[in-house]
Amino acid sequence: MRNRVLPIILLLVLGILILFVLNLLLGTVKIPVGDIVATLMGSQEVSEITRNIIWSSRVPQALTAMVAGAGLAVSGLQMQTVFRNPLAGPSVLGISNGASLGVAFVVLLSGSLGGVALSRLGYIGDVAMSVAAIVGALAVMTLILYVSQKVKGNVTLLIIGVMIGYLATAVIGVLKFFSAEEDIKAYVVWGLGSFARVSGNQMVLFVVLMAILLPLSMLLIKTMNLLLLGDGYARNLGLNIRRARMQVILCSGVLVAIVTAYCGPIMFIGLAVPHLCRALFRSSDHRILMPGTLLAGAALALFCNLVARMPGFEGALPVNSVTALVGAPVIAGVLFRRHQSIEE
Repeated sequence: MRNRVLPIILLLVLGILILFVLNLLLGTVKIPVGDIVATLMGSQEVSEITRNIIWSSRVPQALTAMVAGAGLAVSGLQMQTVFRNPLAGPSVLGISNGASLGVAFVVLLSGSLGGVALSRLGYIGDVAMSVAAIVGALAVMTLILYVSQKVKGNVTLLIIGVMIGYLATAVIGVLKFFSAEEDIKAYVVWGLGSFARVSGNQMVLFVVLMAILLPLSMLLIKTMNLLLLGDGYARNLGLNIRRARMQVILCSGVLVAIVTAYCGPIMFIGLAVPHLCRALFRSSDHRILMPGTLLAGAALALFCNLVARMPGFEGALPVNSVTALVGAPVIAGVLFRRHQSIEE
Protein backbone atom coordinates (compact mmCIF):
# COMPACT_ATOMS: atom_id res chain seq x y z
CA MET A 1 0.00 0.00 0.00
CA ARG A 2 2.74 2.46 0.95
CA ASN A 3 4.59 1.67 -2.28
CA ARG A 4 1.47 2.61 -4.24
CA VAL A 5 0.71 5.90 -2.47
CA LEU A 6 3.92 7.85 -3.06
CA PRO A 7 4.04 7.43 -6.88
CA ILE A 8 0.39 8.53 -7.18
CA ILE A 9 1.00 11.59 -4.98
CA LEU A 10 4.03 12.54 -7.07
CA LEU A 11 2.04 12.09 -10.29
CA LEU A 12 -0.73 14.33 -8.94
CA VAL A 13 1.80 17.04 -8.01
CA LEU A 14 3.40 16.78 -11.45
CA GLY A 15 -0.05 16.93 -13.05
CA ILE A 16 -0.89 20.11 -11.13
CA LEU A 17 2.36 21.77 -12.28
CA ILE A 18 1.76 20.82 -15.92
CA LEU A 19 -1.88 21.92 -15.87
CA PHE A 20 -0.95 25.20 -14.17
CA VAL A 21 1.57 25.95 -16.92
CA LEU A 22 -0.96 25.00 -19.61
CA ASN A 23 -3.49 27.37 -18.02
CA LEU A 24 -0.96 30.16 -18.48
CA LEU A 25 -0.04 29.07 -21.99
CA LEU A 26 -3.39 28.32 -23.65
CA GLY A 27 -6.29 30.69 -24.23
CA THR A 28 -8.00 32.86 -26.79
CA VAL A 29 -4.77 34.89 -27.15
CA LYS A 30 -1.69 32.88 -28.13
CA ILE A 31 1.34 33.74 -25.99
CA PRO A 32 4.77 32.13 -26.61
CA VAL A 33 6.34 30.14 -23.80
CA GLY A 34 9.31 32.50 -23.72
CA ASP A 35 7.07 35.50 -23.08
CA ILE A 36 5.33 33.70 -20.24
CA VAL A 37 8.64 32.78 -18.59
CA ALA A 38 9.98 36.30 -19.05
CA THR A 39 6.82 37.81 -17.58
CA LEU A 40 6.91 35.51 -14.55
CA MET A 41 10.58 36.42 -14.05
CA GLY A 42 9.64 40.12 -13.98
CA SER A 43 11.12 41.11 -17.33
CA GLN A 44 9.93 44.41 -18.79
CA GLU A 45 10.87 43.45 -22.36
CA VAL A 46 7.51 41.74 -22.90
CA SER A 47 4.65 43.91 -24.15
CA GLU A 48 2.35 45.46 -21.59
CA ILE A 49 -0.66 43.70 -23.10
CA THR A 50 0.97 40.30 -22.61
CA ARG A 51 1.91 41.13 -19.01
CA ASN A 52 -1.64 42.24 -18.27
CA ILE A 53 -3.13 39.06 -19.74
CA ILE A 54 -0.83 36.86 -17.67
CA TRP A 55 -0.84 38.74 -14.35
CA SER A 56 -4.41 40.09 -14.43
CA SER A 57 -6.21 37.13 -15.96
CA ARG A 58 -4.43 33.83 -16.34
CA VAL A 59 -2.41 33.63 -13.13
CA PRO A 60 -5.34 34.66 -10.86
CA GLN A 61 -7.66 32.30 -12.72
CA ALA A 62 -5.28 29.34 -12.43
CA LEU A 63 -4.59 29.99 -8.73
CA THR A 64 -8.31 30.37 -8.02
CA ALA A 65 -9.16 27.14 -9.83
CA MET A 66 -6.41 25.22 -8.04
CA VAL A 67 -7.34 26.42 -4.56
CA ALA A 68 -11.12 26.21 -5.09
CA GLY A 69 -10.87 22.66 -6.45
CA ALA A 70 -8.79 21.57 -3.47
CA GLY A 71 -11.27 23.12 -1.01
CA LEU A 72 -14.35 21.58 -2.63
CA ALA A 73 -12.74 18.14 -2.84
CA VAL A 74 -11.74 18.15 0.83
CA SER A 75 -15.20 19.41 1.80
CA GLY A 76 -16.84 16.60 -0.18
CA LEU A 77 -14.66 13.96 1.48
CA GLN A 78 -15.58 15.33 4.90
CA MET A 79 -19.30 15.26 4.13
CA GLN A 80 -19.18 11.73 2.75
CA THR A 81 -17.33 10.57 5.85
CA VAL A 82 -19.50 12.24 8.48
CA PHE A 83 -22.74 11.06 6.84
CA ARG A 84 -21.32 7.75 5.55
CA ASN A 85 -23.16 8.46 2.32
CA PRO A 86 -21.45 8.18 -1.12
CA LEU A 87 -23.87 10.76 -2.57
CA ALA A 88 -23.07 13.42 0.03
CA GLY A 89 -21.26 16.48 -1.27
CA PRO A 90 -20.42 20.05 -0.27
CA SER A 91 -23.95 21.24 -1.13
CA VAL A 92 -25.78 18.46 0.72
CA LEU A 93 -26.64 20.56 3.80
CA GLY A 94 -27.95 23.52 1.85
CA ILE A 95 -24.87 25.67 2.50
CA SER A 96 -24.38 26.40 -1.21
CA ASN A 97 -28.09 27.22 -1.43
CA GLY A 98 -27.65 29.65 1.45
CA ALA A 99 -24.85 31.39 -0.44
CA SER A 100 -27.04 31.51 -3.54
CA LEU A 101 -29.87 33.03 -1.49
CA GLY A 102 -27.53 35.73 -0.19
CA VAL A 103 -26.49 36.62 -3.73
CA ALA A 104 -30.14 36.56 -4.83
CA PHE A 105 -30.92 39.24 -2.25
CA VAL A 106 -28.10 41.41 -3.62
CA VAL A 107 -28.85 40.86 -7.31
CA LEU A 108 -32.62 40.34 -7.41
CA LEU A 109 -34.14 41.98 -4.33
CA SER A 110 -32.02 45.13 -4.49
CA GLY A 111 -33.01 45.58 -8.13
CA SER A 112 -36.70 45.17 -7.37
CA LEU A 113 -36.69 47.55 -4.39
CA GLY A 114 -34.09 50.12 -5.42
CA GLY A 115 -34.45 50.06 -9.17
CA VAL A 116 -30.74 49.28 -9.68
CA ALA A 117 -29.23 45.96 -8.62
CA LEU A 118 -26.07 46.17 -6.55
CA SER A 119 -24.47 43.70 -8.95
CA ARG A 120 -24.35 46.45 -11.60
CA LEU A 121 -22.15 48.72 -9.50
CA GLY A 122 -18.80 47.33 -10.68
CA TYR A 123 -16.27 46.57 -7.96
CA ILE A 124 -18.70 47.51 -5.18
CA GLY A 125 -21.22 45.08 -6.63
CA ASP A 126 -18.66 42.26 -6.77
CA VAL A 127 -17.71 42.85 -3.12
CA ALA A 128 -21.40 43.01 -2.13
CA MET A 129 -22.07 39.68 -3.87
CA SER A 130 -19.10 38.00 -2.16
CA VAL A 131 -20.11 39.31 1.27
CA ALA A 132 -23.75 38.31 0.71
CA ALA A 133 -22.73 34.80 -0.33
CA ILE A 134 -20.57 34.36 2.78
CA VAL A 135 -23.31 35.71 5.06
CA GLY A 136 -25.94 33.46 3.47
CA ALA A 137 -23.76 30.36 3.65
CA LEU A 138 -22.67 31.01 7.26
CA ALA A 139 -26.27 31.67 8.30
CA VAL A 140 -27.36 28.28 6.96
CA MET A 141 -24.29 26.62 8.48
CA THR A 142 -25.07 28.16 11.90
CA LEU A 143 -28.59 26.77 11.65
CA ILE A 144 -27.23 23.33 10.71
CA LEU A 145 -24.78 23.36 13.63
CA TYR A 146 -27.61 24.30 15.99
CA VAL A 147 -29.76 21.46 14.66
CA SER A 148 -26.85 19.03 14.94
CA GLN A 149 -26.85 19.66 18.69
CA LYS A 150 -30.52 18.70 18.91
CA VAL A 151 -30.69 15.59 16.72
CA LYS A 152 -28.72 12.38 17.07
CA GLY A 153 -29.01 10.64 13.72
CA ASN A 154 -26.99 11.60 10.68
CA VAL A 155 -29.91 10.76 8.41
CA THR A 156 -32.19 13.22 10.20
CA LEU A 157 -29.59 15.98 9.94
CA LEU A 158 -29.09 15.15 6.25
CA ILE A 159 -32.82 15.41 5.55
CA ILE A 160 -33.06 18.72 7.43
CA GLY A 161 -30.15 20.09 5.39
CA VAL A 162 -31.81 19.05 2.14
CA MET A 163 -35.07 20.71 3.25
CA ILE A 164 -33.21 23.94 4.07
CA GLY A 165 -31.75 23.84 0.57
CA TYR A 166 -35.22 23.42 -0.95
CA LEU A 167 -36.53 26.31 1.15
CA ALA A 168 -33.71 28.59 -0.04
CA THR A 169 -34.40 27.56 -3.65
CA ALA A 170 -38.10 28.36 -3.20
CA VAL A 171 -37.31 31.87 -1.91
CA ILE A 172 -34.95 32.41 -4.84
CA GLY A 173 -37.73 31.38 -7.22
CA VAL A 174 -40.07 33.97 -5.69
CA LEU A 175 -37.40 36.67 -6.01
CA LYS A 176 -36.89 35.75 -9.68
CA PHE A 177 -40.60 36.09 -10.36
CA PHE A 178 -40.63 39.72 -9.20
CA SER A 179 -37.26 40.71 -10.71
CA ALA A 180 -36.28 42.35 -13.97
CA GLU A 181 -35.02 40.18 -16.82
CA GLU A 182 -31.55 41.75 -16.72
CA ASP A 183 -31.17 41.01 -13.01
CA ILE A 184 -32.30 37.42 -13.49
CA LYS A 185 -29.71 36.99 -16.26
CA ALA A 186 -26.96 38.35 -13.97
CA TYR A 187 -27.98 35.91 -11.24
CA VAL A 188 -28.11 32.94 -13.64
CA VAL A 189 -24.62 33.79 -14.96
CA TRP A 190 -23.30 33.88 -11.38
CA GLY A 191 -24.92 30.49 -10.73
CA LEU A 192 -23.05 28.88 -13.62
CA GLY A 193 -19.80 29.24 -11.65
CA SER A 194 -16.53 30.76 -12.80
CA PHE A 195 -12.90 30.88 -11.73
CA ALA A 196 -12.42 34.15 -13.61
CA ARG A 197 -14.28 36.44 -11.19
CA VAL A 198 -11.47 36.62 -8.65
CA SER A 199 -8.62 39.04 -9.34
CA GLY A 200 -6.35 41.53 -7.61
CA ASN A 201 -6.74 41.87 -3.86
CA GLN A 202 -9.76 39.55 -3.89
CA MET A 203 -7.63 36.74 -5.30
CA VAL A 204 -4.91 37.30 -2.70
CA LEU A 205 -7.45 37.23 0.14
CA PHE A 206 -9.12 34.11 -1.26
CA VAL A 207 -5.84 32.21 -1.62
CA VAL A 208 -4.67 33.26 1.86
CA LEU A 209 -7.96 32.16 3.47
CA MET A 210 -7.86 28.78 1.76
CA ALA A 211 -4.14 28.37 2.55
CA ILE A 212 -5.10 28.68 6.23
CA LEU A 213 -8.26 26.54 6.15
CA LEU A 214 -6.94 23.59 4.12
CA PRO A 215 -4.04 22.75 6.50
CA LEU A 216 -6.43 23.18 9.45
CA SER A 217 -8.76 20.61 7.87
CA MET A 218 -5.91 18.09 8.07
CA LEU A 219 -6.19 18.24 11.87
CA LEU A 220 -9.47 16.31 11.54
CA ILE A 221 -7.88 13.26 9.91
CA LYS A 222 -7.85 11.19 13.11
CA THR A 223 -11.42 12.21 13.92
CA MET A 224 -12.62 11.19 10.47
CA ASN A 225 -10.87 7.84 10.68
CA LEU A 226 -12.64 7.17 13.97
CA LEU A 227 -16.00 8.16 12.49
CA LEU A 228 -15.50 5.50 9.81
CA LEU A 229 -15.56 2.82 12.52
CA GLY A 230 -19.15 3.64 13.43
CA ASP A 231 -20.58 5.55 16.37
CA GLY A 232 -20.31 2.64 18.80
CA TYR A 233 -16.61 1.89 18.24
CA ALA A 234 -15.71 5.56 18.02
CA ARG A 235 -17.47 6.32 21.31
CA ASN A 236 -15.66 3.42 23.00
CA LEU A 237 -12.37 4.88 21.80
CA GLY A 238 -13.16 8.15 23.56
CA LEU A 239 -14.55 10.21 20.65
CA ASN A 240 -17.33 12.67 21.41
CA ILE A 241 -19.55 11.90 18.42
CA ARG A 242 -21.65 15.05 18.55
CA ARG A 243 -18.65 17.35 18.90
CA ALA A 244 -16.71 15.52 16.17
CA ARG A 245 -19.65 15.75 13.79
CA MET A 246 -20.00 19.46 14.50
CA GLN A 247 -16.26 20.07 13.90
CA VAL A 248 -16.27 18.28 10.53
CA ILE A 249 -19.47 20.03 9.38
CA LEU A 250 -18.07 23.40 10.48
CA CYS A 251 -14.82 22.88 8.56
CA SER A 252 -16.61 21.64 5.44
CA GLY A 253 -19.18 24.42 5.61
CA VAL A 254 -16.62 27.21 5.88
CA LEU A 255 -14.70 25.82 2.88
CA VAL A 256 -17.87 25.68 0.79
CA ALA A 257 -18.98 29.15 1.92
CA ILE A 258 -15.73 30.83 0.89
CA VAL A 259 -15.40 29.01 -2.44
CA THR A 260 -19.04 29.73 -3.34
CA ALA A 261 -18.67 33.38 -2.35
CA TYR A 262 -15.76 33.92 -4.71
CA CYS A 263 -16.44 31.46 -7.55
CA GLY A 264 -20.16 30.77 -7.45
CA PRO A 265 -21.69 27.33 -6.82
CA ILE A 266 -19.16 24.95 -8.42
CA MET A 267 -20.78 21.52 -8.65
CA PHE A 268 -19.56 17.95 -9.00
CA ILE A 269 -15.91 18.33 -7.92
CA GLY A 270 -16.71 17.77 -4.24
CA LEU A 271 -18.86 14.74 -5.06
CA ALA A 272 -16.62 13.09 -7.62
CA VAL A 273 -13.03 13.56 -6.44
CA PRO A 274 -13.30 11.54 -3.17
CA HIS A 275 -14.61 8.53 -5.14
CA LEU A 276 -11.81 8.91 -7.66
CA CYS A 277 -9.19 9.00 -4.90
CA ARG A 278 -10.61 5.94 -3.13
CA ALA A 279 -10.29 4.05 -6.41
CA LEU A 280 -6.77 5.37 -7.08
CA PHE A 281 -5.36 4.70 -3.62
CA ARG A 282 -7.55 1.68 -2.81
CA SER A 283 -7.77 2.90 0.76
CA SER A 284 -10.22 4.45 3.22
CA ASP A 285 -7.48 5.81 5.46
CA HIS A 286 -7.86 9.58 5.65
CA ARG A 287 -4.13 9.99 6.25
CA ILE A 288 -3.86 9.04 2.57
CA LEU A 289 -7.21 10.27 1.25
CA MET A 290 -7.09 13.83 2.62
CA PRO A 291 -3.84 14.94 0.90
CA GLY A 292 -4.70 12.84 -2.16
CA THR A 293 -8.15 14.39 -2.45
CA LEU A 294 -6.73 17.89 -2.02
CA LEU A 295 -4.26 17.36 -4.87
CA ALA A 296 -6.75 15.58 -7.14
CA GLY A 297 -9.33 18.34 -6.61
CA ALA A 298 -6.81 21.00 -7.56
CA ALA A 299 -5.76 19.06 -10.68
CA LEU A 300 -9.36 18.43 -11.83
CA ALA A 301 -10.34 22.08 -11.35
CA LEU A 302 -7.30 23.23 -13.36
CA PHE A 303 -8.18 20.79 -16.12
CA CYS A 304 -11.83 21.92 -16.21
CA ASN A 305 -10.74 25.57 -16.29
CA LEU A 306 -8.43 24.76 -19.19
CA VAL A 307 -11.24 23.06 -21.14
CA ALA A 308 -13.64 25.92 -20.38
CA ARG A 309 -11.45 28.45 -22.18
CA MET A 310 -9.71 26.38 -24.83
CA PRO A 311 -8.67 28.18 -28.01
CA GLY A 312 -11.55 28.44 -30.46
CA PHE A 313 -14.17 29.31 -27.84
CA GLU A 314 -15.51 32.84 -27.68
CA GLY A 315 -15.07 33.76 -24.01
CA ALA A 316 -15.37 30.80 -21.64
CA LEU A 317 -17.77 27.92 -21.16
CA PRO A 318 -19.65 27.62 -17.84
CA VAL A 319 -17.43 25.79 -15.35
CA ASN A 320 -20.32 23.70 -14.00
CA SER A 321 -21.00 22.32 -17.47
CA VAL A 322 -17.36 21.37 -17.93
CA THR A 323 -17.00 19.75 -14.49
CA ALA A 324 -20.00 17.51 -15.19
CA LEU A 325 -18.95 16.65 -18.75
CA VAL A 326 -15.39 15.81 -17.70
CA GLY A 327 -16.02 14.16 -14.37
CA ALA A 328 -19.24 12.19 -14.78
CA PRO A 329 -17.87 9.60 -17.27
CA VAL A 330 -14.71 9.17 -15.19
CA ILE A 331 -16.58 8.55 -11.95
CA ALA A 332 -19.14 6.28 -13.66
CA GLY A 333 -16.26 4.20 -14.99
CA VAL A 334 -14.58 4.04 -11.59
CA LEU A 335 -17.76 2.93 -9.82
CA PHE A 336 -18.58 0.40 -12.55
CA ARG A 337 -15.09 -1.09 -12.34
CA ARG A 338 -15.34 -1.28 -8.55
CA HIS A 339 -18.71 -3.04 -8.82
CA GLN A 340 -17.22 -5.59 -11.24
CA SER A 341 -14.28 -6.27 -8.94
CA ILE A 342 -16.67 -6.86 -5.99
CA GLU A 343 -18.71 -9.36 -8.03
CA GLU A 344 -15.56 -11.23 -9.06
